[in-house]
Amino acid sequence: MIAATRHWIERAVIGLNLCPFARAPLSMGRVRFRVSHATDGSQLVDALRQELQTLHDADPATWETTLLIHPLVFADFLDFNDFLDDADALLREMDLEGEIQVASFHPDYRFADTEADAIENYTNRSPWPTLHLLRESSVDQAVASGIDTDAIYARNIDTLRRLGDDGWRALWHDSD
Repeated sequence: MIAATRHWIERAVIGLNLCPFARAPLSMGRVRFRVSHATDGSQLVDALRQELQTLHDADPATWETTLLIHPLVFADFLDFNDFLDDADALLREMDLEGEIQVASFHPDYRFADTEADAIENYTNRSPWPTLHLLRESSVDQAVASGIDTDAIYARNIDTLRRLGDDGWRALWHDSD
């Protein structure tokens, strides 16, 4: 699961430049990959709590960000999307709002007002349901770097529309 997630990051997230800030932490080994064996929402909250605390306590030079992969719970995207409210509530409970944020990725990710098979949904489609824990300070550094972070979403949609379904599939059949 970690290998598939890393491959997705290398090929799609970095390879297509969907996130211009992903390359540095990955190449410096500062991305923590964790697989949760949670089978229900309560267990996933516990795993998320542990990973949030670990990231909070870690030196950013060691762990800048965490990908919490949870293949056994929330295979249904709508259930996963509903769980994000619980993740936000946990951030508030742990008094980590403004310090850490949770981004979401899912094999069936779907933006509001898009068709299920719309190519733009692939910007957030990962091999497994995944919660991405990001330090707000890293986000602030990204904003300060001068890259127009508001334009990333629109650029990503344009990139994927140009790539198309065939190009997306080719990413995964092309060997390194």
